[in-house]
Amino acid sequence: MQRPVFKGDIEYFPNVERIPFEGPGSDNPLAFKAYNPNQMVGEQTMEAHLRFAVCYWHTFHGTGADPFGPGTRDYVWNRHADSMDAARARLDAAFEFFTKLGVPYYCFHDRDLAPAGASVSESEHNLQVLTDLAKERQQMTGIKLLWGTANMFSDPRYMNGAATNPDLLVVSHAAAQVKAALEATVALGGENYVFWGGREGYACLNNTDTRRELEHFARFLTMARDYGRSIGFKGVFLIEPKPMEPMFHQYDFDAQTVIGFLRHHDLDRDFKLNIEANHATLAGHTFAHELQMCADAGMLGSIDANRGNAQNGWDTDQFPTDMNDCIAAMQVVLAQGGLGRGGLNFDAKLRRESTDLEDLFIAHIGAMDAFARALVLAHKLNHDSTLQQLREQRYASFETAMGREFEAGRLSLADLRDHAAKMGEATPSSGKQEWVENRINDLVFGG
Repeated sequence: MQRPVFKGDIEYFPNVERIPFEGPGSDNPLAFKAYNPNQMVGEQTMEAHLRFAVCYWHTFHGTGADPFGPGTRDYVWNRHADSMDAARARLDAAFEFFTKLGVPYYCFHDRDLAPAGASVSESEHNLQVLTDLAKERQQMTGIKLLWGTANMFSDPRYMNGAATNPDLLVVSHAAAQVKAALEATVALGGENYVFWGGREGYACLNNTDTRRELEHFARFLTMARDYGRSIGFKGVFLIEPKPMEPMFHQYDFDAQTVIGFLRHHDLDRDFKLNIEANHATLAGHTFAHELQMCADAGMLGSIDANRGNAQNGWDTDQFPTDMNDCIAAMQVVLAQGGLGRGGLNFDAKLRRESTDLEDLFIAHIGAMDAFARALVLAHKLNHDSTLQQLREQRYASFETAMGREFEAGRLSLADLRDHAAKMGEATPSSGKQEWVENRINDLVFGG
């Protein structure tokens, strides 16, 4: 489906036309080599499988600033003296970008879309104004909102957390933001709503009541869920795990931690997880591992697609171009039957040294091509009979009569003891890991 290019009063990317698909023979940096939205992979098109989204924060607010220096990019839409004028200009630039790139979705925090005001009421008013404008642009272009969320980590009031803050007034300000962000998400037809803790954690155990904070976190999520449902939100609530930064001990460390928390507080029927690749590696896991843990639990909701730097223990949010990571991720997604209402949101930012407007397009094109290639290859790997047989052979003993009895829960510990005594020592069985890895390389690179 080709969406119309959005045209505001100003063309912010005048030197970029709609990004075409030119195929693998092209050397045009402003063309797709692999991502053909209408190409069928299995029973769905690439666009339907991948559900790409552009993030509002890094893409339109990011200037390249880092802890050691100011920004290196001065986008024209950010030059307005009045913050609301800048927000309107940024919205027009965003929809021009979305439609020229050809993505179906976008994502935002409340403070990305509209600036905070001097009071709760003024902040709500600002968000309502920009929500109304965004709705008009969505209707004009066919672009949809994958998910909304609230920024509850940037303001100094959240230095000790938001939902887990020891001050009820700060928790109340967080609630006000979530209430307004939920209303904006519903108004814009958002398919999901994300909670990214940011500062939900602690730095010093001796001044922290962790039991109380975790209970407050669960209570806050329950209140948000109930309010969302009361105003007609029928989508999925998502939690995005992160192991560190900025808090030393984050309560939402990794997928398994969050899954256990949600189940403990009876929230797992409404909540799933939004997995970010860079957060997975900061937790000491692979991207695919975190996805698999969610898929196994039936709680993989959506993906923030980026990558980190293996030499840097920081959330670098680079664009995802590592093919091994992308392929492994898509294997998990395809095996669970897709992302449902979720998608692949590029929570990624240009490098500080990338300063041209066209670099925004080039970065997204490369990431979209990477996942398009990964989709095709993951489909191939998931349907390879050799890999399927190798996995099935490892678990063949559980396909015996006794193995099925064990998996059905009809054996006792004593039954297993008697089985061991009767059968004697187990014969070591090779995992054939090297064969698996070689087979994958053969299928991916063997032509």
